[in-house]
Amino acid sequence: MTELLANEAGEFPLFSVRDIHKSFGTNAVLRGINLDVYPAEVLALVGGNGAGKSTLVKSVMGIYRPDAGEIFIAGEPLEFSSPKMSLGRGVYLVPQEPMLFPNMTVEQNVLMGFRGKKAVLREKLSALLAQLGWNMDLARSARTLSIAEQQLVEILRGLLREARVLILDEPTSALTFDEVTSLFGIIESLKQKRISIIYITHRLNEVFQIATHAAIMRDGVITLHGRAEEFTREMLVRGLLPEDFTARENGAGEGRRELDYGSMNPVFELQNYSGYGFADISFKIYPGEVLGLCGVVGAGRTELAMTIFGRDTVKSGKAFLDGRDITGMNTRAIIKKGINYVPEDRFQNGIFRTASIAGNLSSAFLNFTSGLFLNFRVESGLASKYIGDFRIKAAGQKDEIGSLSGGNQQKVVIGRSLSTEPRLVIMDEPTRGIDAGARGDIYAIISELKAKNVAVLLISSDMEEIVELSDRALAMFQGRISREFRGAEITQDNLMSASFGVAGEAV
Repeated sequence: MTELLANEAGEFPLFSVRDIHKSFGTNAVLRGINLDVYPAEVLALVGGNGAGKSTLVKSVMGIYRPDAGEIFIAGEPLEFSSPKMSLGRGVYLVPQEPMLFPNMTVEQNVLMGFRGKKAVLREKLSALLAQLGWNMDLARSARTLSIAEQQLVEILRGLLREARVLILDEPTSALTFDEVTSLFGIIESLKQKRISIIYITHRLNEVFQIATHAAIMRDGVITLHGRAEEFTREMLVRGLLPEDFTARENGAGEGRRELDYGSMNPVFELQNYSGYGFADISFKIYPGEVLGLCGVVGAGRTELAMTIFGRDTVKSGKAFLDGRDITGMNTRAIIKKGINYVPEDRFQNGIFRTASIAGNLSSAFLNFTSGLFLNFRVESGLASKYIGDFRIKAAGQKDEIGSLSGGNQQKVVIGRSLSTEPRLVIMDEPTRGIDAGARGDIYAIISELKAKNVAVLLISSDMEEIVELSDRALAMFQGRISREFRGAEITQDNLMSASFGVAGEAV
């Protein structure tokens, strides 16, 4: 049996993972994870998009079965079976988005799933609240609770189940300053109960505010692990970067152009633009320019793109295309004016799964042609053009798009967006989940768009991609633009630092 080591106080870890591996097909997501969390410790788990944090948590909670490795709770091995097994052993996950039944009371939400007499359970719940010093009306309807209060209900669910290990997934992402302060006070009270807490966050300042220990995940491995006081924010950012990022960046961005912005009119401009998930965004994009937009999950990038595209409501500010005000127009009008969008999730929002390749490619263009019937000659010609130009691998244009590989599906989505001849294309994670060959083809498409003076807003979690393709780059943090970078400033180090809210001069 694996030996677990005691800390300086002679205590053994409440939570341990040893050599955890997990792959999906050929994609190795977890590659030998080792972690210990002792009683009363708060381990801040930090990682960029795709680092493997969610897969690790789902493995601990019994949602995924690891390919190899062991998990221990209070020194006893945890069987990989089901979430019920993990809950029964004292592990509880407070999700980023609380999952309450809005028409039920706080008490009903907390006690759901418990067996036993209601009177005994109510007494136990009241005693727990008194012990924590929390003032909560158990008769309130869940629909009246703030996000912070909903998270308290989730925490109560875990504590009533006598959780010894509490996992908090991005708990402050939707909280106000006062609510964050309150949550930190609650975490301190949980530490007094000797509960082990795994605190997943993108906010590096929180590591030093609330955590006793920190661990950095990158590409399925732990790159840094130790007491929070041993690190600086810059050290944490370095742990998030690829080991060979300096060597790779020496050759990155070689095709980047220095545009004469003073002599050009912008294709698109935002002025103090605000919506759900972002605020006070201002920038310009010029003809033939690729403007990179990076940031971690929850930064507000996709929300910004969806609002520009007319899918969400503009709260304030202005949007201009070729100097004309397009603020608040619906999606159909936005496309007509000259903007199109390649969505982040092509399966949910990008393709008509049972339609043909030709039908998917032409769906945006034919929406603006006159007549009651489809012009199949036009549709066929359009499909032939993009299948040829984009090297889409298919037996024929009438094949269902679902029969294509992910990379070829993405080329179809991009082709459909370009069929309306836009002045600006918003590409949201255009190479996510596709192979290296298709990625190269999409990079070539972006280069062709630049040559045709089409402006591109490139949204990507892949910092290397932003470095390689962008003429300028913006970083978003907590719904706002944190930095703009040009030329030699566009490095993975700078982008990662700004995406995690680390201030300072570009290096």
